This record gives sequence, C-alpha cells and structure tokens, in this order.
Amino acid sequence: MNRVFRLLVAGSLAYALAGCGSGDGAAAEKKNLTVLAASSLKEVFGTLATQFEADHPGVRVTLVLDSSATLAQMAEEGAPGDILATADAKTMDEAEAADGVTGTPEQFATNVMVLATPRDNDTVGGIADLAKGSYVVCVPTAPCGAAAASLLAANHVTTKPASEEVDVKAVLQKLLSDNADAGLVYATDVKAADGAVKAHQIPGAAESPNTYWIAQTTHAKATGLAAEWLDLVGSARGQRLLEDAGFGLP
Repeated sequence: MNRVFRLLVAGSLAYALAGCGSGDGAAAEKKNLTVLAASSLKEVFGTLATQFEADHPGVRVTLVLDSSATLAQMAEEGAPGDILATADAKTMDEAEAADGVTGTPEQFATNVMVLATPRDNDTVGGIADLAKGSYVVCVPTAPCGAAAASLLAANHVTTKPASEEVDVKAVLQKLLSDNADAGLVYATDVKAADGAVKAHQIPGAAESPNTYWIAQTTHAKATGLAAEWLDLVGSARGQRLLEDAGFGLP
C-alpha cells in the first residue's frame, strides 16, 4: 500500500508541477507583446517600445520589422504577433478582408516619399537626373514600391531601377554602402540616416503621402497589452514622437 501511495503522490505532484509550468508559461506569454511593423517604423517604434516597457515592468516588446505585405501575410496566416502596423491603407484593407486583424484599423501617421542620394554623391540632383546614374526602389508589392512606381510614372521617368529591394530600409542601405547613386525612400528614412544621405523633393509626393494604419491581429495572445500599445501610439506622447521622427500626423 505504501508503494502505491507513494506512486499516487508522485503522480499527483508531477501533474501539479506540469500544471504550474503551463500556467507560468501562459503568464510569461502574456508579458510579451509582439508588434509586426513596417520597416520604416523601426526607429520610432523602437523608442515607443522602450517607453512601453518602462511603463509596464516585466513586459518585453518584440518588434518584427519587414515590408507591410510580408507582415500582413504573417498576420493572416496566424503567425505570432499581437499588433500589425502597415505603411499604406491597401495592405491593411487586405489583411482585414483576410481576417488577419480585428476591430477597426486606425490611421496614425503619414509619410512622404523623397529621392535620397549619398551625402558625397553629386551624380543625381533630382528625379529628372535618374538617367545619369543607378537608382533603387522597393519591390512593387511593398507600399514604398507602389508609391515609387506611381511617382516615377507621374514624373515621366522611363529609366529602369538597378534593383528592387524588399523594403525601404534595404533601399537606404544601398545608399549608405554607396551601391547606388539614388533611391526612393521616405522622408523619415533620410532623417534617421542622420546626415548620411541627402533628400530631394519629388514633384507630387507631398500631395499623396503614404498613410500608416494599425490594428490588433485576430490571433493576438496579449490582447490587453495590444490595446495599451494602440492607446500609446494614438496618444499625445506617441504622436509627438512620430512627428519628431519626421512623420506627418493623420
């Protein structure tokens, strides 16, 4: 009997420990907020993440940065992520239609495309000079690529880009490494480069800025934290940080 009793106690203890482990895992999971964000939001969302963690001791914010189209597909397929932030309305609309996000997406910022050139490169002085050197853009499926294609067509540029990069930060990197004479990026990317590249205004760009949208994902696990992140982005503090980073307000 003693042996049977010991086995029962051991089994019950193991079950209890397993239950505790599962509970701890769930608790830990709730203390993690995963934000799927367009790569152009890297710097400002990094600042917001630091502030959010300071306001929520024990919480860790993980930023997953990529092109909006890639992130939207991740949200639609149920990949880990509590928040989706895109650099255009079209991608967010597609994510909403595919049940990748829940609730009503909110616009929280705008951004203007510019032509950027390396600081010491004088080959290209504006969009009319693109035939004089090599330039790069984002892939057409990314918001930065779609915006670039529209502006190039509107300005009657027929010279083809040297390459199409996965996102706007990859375009910027081409310029920073002197692997291109020019690239179409956002005004915020030029500001984030801190003087390493120069911005040249593109005719018509200011009249049709990219709009940024945010929503909670349908498969979000940290729903409470997600709601608080949305509040922070839309708050006076969040909007001020976006404006300081070069974004326009909705």
